[in-house]
Parts: sequence; structure tokens; C-alpha cells
Amino acid sequence: MRHGTGRQTRARFAGRRPGRVRAPVYGAVDLGTSNCRLLMAKPAGRDFRVVGSFSRIVRLGEGLAASGRLSDAAIARTVEALKVCAGKMRAHGVRQVRGVATEACRRAGNCAEFLHRVKAETGLALEPISPVEEADLTLTGCAPLLDAARPRALVFDIGGGSTELMWIGLAAGRAPRLLGLLSLKHGVVTLTERHGRDAIPPKDYKRIVAGITAELASFDAEHGIAREIARGRVQMLGTSGTVTTFGGIYLGLSRYDRSRVDGLVIDFDSIAAISARLSGMDYKARSTYPCIRRDGADLMVMGCAILDAICRRWPVGRLRIADRGIREGLLLGMMAADGSVRAPVPPSAPRAAGHASPRP
Repeated sequence: MRHGTGRQTRARFAGRRPGRVRAPVYGAVDLGTSNCRLLMAKPAGRDFRVVGSFSRIVRLGEGLAASGRLSDAAIARTVEALKVCAGKMRAHGVRQVRGVATEACRRAGNCAEFLHRVKAETGLALEPISPVEEADLTLTGCAPLLDAARPRALVFDIGGGSTELMWIGLAAGRAPRLLGLLSLKHGVVTLTERHGRDAIPPKDYKRIVAGITAELASFDAEHGIAREIARGRVQMLGTSGTVTTFGGIYLGLSRYDRSRVDGLVIDFDSIAAISARLSGMDYKARSTYPCIRRDGADLMVMGCAILDAICRRWPVGRLRIADRGIREGLLLGMMAADGSVRAPVPPSAPRAAGHASPRP
């Protein structure tokens, strides 16, 4: 994996006080098709300590599939969210920040002018990254949850405009190796715009899942993934708002709790049951779930469809949930480049996952 690649901005959001040495604070901004996320942290041994965060659904890619451009309304929402990010980093005295933009900016014909406006109005220099680097950053952030006792892993990230699937090689004491990458041009925003936000008739839902499942066949054949699963050599890990929401629903949480969801393992039967329930609900009913954000409730059905397709194609049987990804990868990359932390490697046995009676 690469660390510290791409542009990194030495940001002087706050001055130093004379005679006082302050621990460095790093900031990571991940601008996706749906969400704008910020994470700020200080180095702490081999890891880091989070000092602040921010997340807002901005729907930057709204209407992009039809027009090929970022809309004025989406740009305005996103710039306002990025102003909040910049303000929080100033308040925390961030020393170095790296901000990246993913699928929406990769597709948009007006990406360059959007990034110029962001720089002018917020001071943030966002960097469009390729699917390969997006996968690399996600893998860096999720590495601590992978178990090196199983030599292969399927890692996926269900985004707003695309879904990244990674085929990973693992060995104790070594960083995970990216053996293969598939970037599906399906995400929760693009599919919701195509199929609507309300309940999907079971026949139509099955057709959507079957279509996505079929698109995974060539990746499966190229890497012999089904064969490795049959030999019991594969683990599965997912990161995204979809899978973390599944974790909260599975645990029956009245309020989302990252400490209970990050690292949680869910069996495929529970995933199927939760999917069946959510896909049959309309927007209003889904938005009553305490772990589903009201401004993202319309996206959950298509998140279910993508997750169901992945589980159908690759029946590993269990999914470990990661409430981490690109931002953590950005932070670790910057800190590793500075010598503040060592690059993460997967442990031989990850921490015990939280368990509770499923409530599908």
C-alpha cells in the first residue's frame, strides 16, 4: 500500500502560542457522492486519537448521472459543509490536512471549476483520486479489523456513486496486498435516482439484485474467489453508511454507537432479513428507524440491493462491519509519512466483535 501519496497541505489554521509546544493535529476530508466527512486526530503510539469529526449528507452527485455535471444546488450545499470543516480545523489547530474527492468529481465535467470554488471559499485544496487510490486508502483505514489467519479477504465500500470491491491477500506481520479491484458504477445515489426512494415491489427488487450480482461474475472468475470461499480461506469486511446502519439495526440501538458497531460481525441470514424488511418499507417508515438518518432514509433500499448482491455472489456467511475507511487511511498515511506512526498491519486475531441478538 502507499502512504502519504498525493498532495498534502500544510495548513496553518491557527498560530502557535509562544513557548508552548503543541502536539500535531492532522485533518482528513473525504468528499463523496453523498457525504462530506471530516476526521481530526493526533498520533498516539501506533495509532491515533480522534479529537474531532463532522459528517453531513450533501448529495454532491445529485442529478449527475443525467447531466454529467455537478448542479449549482449540490455545489452550494457542499461548499457550505466544507466551510464547516475548515472552521473546525481552525478551531483544533490542524497542522496538516489532506482532502480527497471520489466518484462524483471523477465523473463531473465541471469538477475543476468546482474545486477552484472550494479552494477560493474555504481554503481547502481537494484532490480527485482514482478508484485504485480510493481502495488503497480504504484498505489502510480498515486493516486493523482484518484477520491475518485467513489469507484472503473481500473488502467493499458502498458509496453514493460507485461501489469499490477489493480482493485482498493477507499474511501475519505484513500490510494487506491489493490483489484485485472492481469499481462498480452503482452507488446508493445513482440507483435511487433510477429506481425511486419508496418501497420496491419484490419482483423488481429481485431483478435489481440479480443484475448487480451478474456484474460481479467476471471479477469472481478472474480471481477464483468462489473457490477460495469453498476452502474456508476468505473473510468479508464492509464499510459504508449502508453496512454501519445495518449494524445499528441488528443491535437494536436506540441511537447509533460507533464503539458497538465498528468491528461487529453479522451473519448473512440476519442481513437478508433486515434487507427484506427495509426494501418493503416506504420512505416514511424507514425514516422512523433511530439508526437511519432522515436525510439518508431514501438511499437505504438501494444500499440493501448492493449488499444483497455481494452476499449472494460470495456466500462467505459472515460480514464484519467497519465504521472506518478513507479518512482513517488519509490520517495514517500522513502520520506514517511524518514518522509519527507505523503503517498498520492486520493482527493475527482481531478484537472480539460485539454480539447481540439480531433484530431483523
